Amino acid sequence: MRFLHTSDWHLGRSLHRVSMLAAQEAFLDHLVATARKQRVDAVLVAGDIYDRAVPPLPAVELFDDALHRLAGLGVPTVMISGNHDSPRRLGVGAGLIDRAGIHLRTSPADCGTPVVLADAHGDVAVYGLPYLEPALVRDEFGVAAAGHAAVIGAAMDRVRADLAARPAGTRSVVLAHAFVTGGEPSDSERDITVGGAAAVPAAVFSGVDYAALGHLHGCQRITDRVRYSGSPLAYSFSEAAHRKTTWLVDLGARGEVRAERVDCPVPRPLARLRGPLDTLLADPALARHETSFVEATLTDPSRPDEPLARLAERFPHVLSLLFEPDRPDAAPATYAQRLTGRTDQQIAEDFVTHVRGGLRPDERERAALREALQAARATEV
Repeated sequence: MRFLHTSDWHLGRSLHRVSMLAAQEAFLDHLVATARKQRVDAVLVAGDIYDRAVPPLPAVELFDDALHRLAGLGVPTVMISGNHDSPRRLGVGAGLIDRAGIHLRTSPADCGTPVVLADAHGDVAVYGLPYLEPALVRDEFGVAAAGHAAVIGAAMDRVRADLAARPAGTRSVVLAHAFVTGGEPSDSERDITVGGAAAVPAAVFSGVDYAALGHLHGCQRITDRVRYSGSPLAYSFSEAAHRKTTWLVDLGARGEVRAERVDCPVPRPLARLRGPLDTLLADPALARHETSFVEATLTDPSRPDEPLARLAERFPHVLSLLFEPDRPDAAPATYAQRLTGRTDQQIAEDFVTHVRGGLRPDERERAALREALQAARATEV
């Protein structure tokens, strides 16, 4: 059975205030064309369909059009909600459109209920685990611990229990939206650490033939059977070096996995340039970036006059300008740079330490911060 594994469309998202809607439309054209050309048996979409819980109308129309086209091909599509999606909104009408071969899995209660597909070698059970916010679903799964590993582990127990009751030889696929240990993050993913430990071990997906993951925006292989497709477009300059692809996965008669990457269209490449302004304006080696989206980091000892306007004369699509003077007495890194790679909990604790003149929070205070952040995250979800 052949699957096309994709995720993290983030319909409605922009890049530094530049709309990505046309690029997203081009990707969906490519997705439908690939599904047709490669004769796939199903499309798997592992969450973050939209960029926010209440998406703009053009994004909803784009999604609606994609579903109609996939249904028109007769290609079953299984998709789950991610941490950016509103499960209730995305799941509206799921029971009706299920009849058209579009299978939306947005409720934690349905984790153990698969979409059953069949080929010449028998059944393939496809399970959808939507994004599971620990603070909101721990009661559903009856877990005492509040971490992502606990709730996903409990969801996978339901998957394995259902699979064990099926005929011997039934192959299995699971879709999940999570941060799996060993994955390489980028700057454009929303932090999901609040509510418990973020990382989930890959072993939690043992017992299934293939785990189609979403959340991290870089296409990557955790194991042969556990993979991220990544986002089809770059949504931050930290993804400038990413090769954006989907996975074309062939599941053999005994559950063996063969996967290859299918390149997504690149509407405009991203480039991160660094150096003195005059060098960036004159270096002939940078000519290839004149049509790219550009992030420029200037290293001049003092801030040049009108740097953005001057850069735009050569790089009309410059979107971001940073200033890091190359001098011994240079100011500390920017606020954004100091926060890179840090969790909300660490940032909050450092703030308390700063305003108290170096006195770090004790365990009682750290627990209070965790509870406040968890409550805020649960409210947002």
